[in-house]
Amino acid sequence: MLELPEAVTLASQMARTLKGRRIVTVRAGASPHKFAWYFGDPAGYGQLLVGRTITDAKAAGGRPEIWAGDARVSFSDGVNVRYLPAGSKRPDKHQLLLEFDDGAMLVCTVQMYGGLEAFIDGENDNHYYLAGWQKPSPLSDGFTPGYFASLLTPAVRKLSAKAFLATEQRIPGLGNGVLQDILWRAGLHPKTKASLLDDAAIAALWCTLRGVIAEMADAGGRSSEKDLFGEPGGYRCVLDKDTVGRPCPACGTAIVRFAYMGGNVYVCPACQPVLG
Repeated sequence: MLELPEAVTLASQMARTLKGRRIVTVRAGASPHKFAWYFGDPAGYGQLLVGRTITDAKAAGGRPEIWAGDARVSFSDGVNVRYLPAGSKRPDKHQLLLEFDDGAMLVCTVQMYGGLEAFIDGENDNHYYLAGWQKPSPLSDGFTPGYFASLLTPAVRKLSAKAFLATEQRIPGLGNGVLQDILWRAGLHPKTKASLLDDAAIAALWCTLRGVIAEMADAGGRSSEKDLFGEPGGYRCVLDKDTVGRPCPACGTAIVRFAYMGGNVYVCPACQPVLG
């Protein structure tokens, strides 16, 4: 699933690869998918986008977004975005396809669920979409220690570490996948109460969070996810489904998995003791 490191990677690749190309064909909703969500009526995407030239691509939280003048094409987690060079066979199934003036294509398919949204800048008032633009990214200078500490309101301090970091778009683009290595590096169990974090622990968590996300982004995303050209990212997670039962690289204790808050979490029981 797309999270911040993958969104940054995809946006950078799309900006380099697609900038200056003119959209000549748009196919939206050609392959029905129950959990593919569109902004408005996808039948109108052609009228909105055909004839426009790609001017840039940016990442907002966990969403890569193409800019074509004042038009936007935004992708949420669960969407596979692939570039096919001129001469490639058009795939039979897709939820969104953009064809360019040189014959190259951008093909988007949905796995379990995902959003493919085309709109004019300023039209999309979805809370989750806006949060990605309005809140500072952990990769930006605006994500200061003071800002991070301000997220720990009295209500949030009652939550667990996982709930604090990976829910309610407090930190857009930080989801359950990216969370695991952050907590492991910080020595925090997902169930540890945020109220137990003193000022020093909060500052250390801020530093760890920024460092892990930067490493993931610099490596082109996690190895479990693929980039614009179908290549896996270069960051291999310490904690994920593939490392369950293997020894923790820090202490040798077997990594365990359990369900928590609607998804699986992975921990080293020795390095991440439960507090609170």
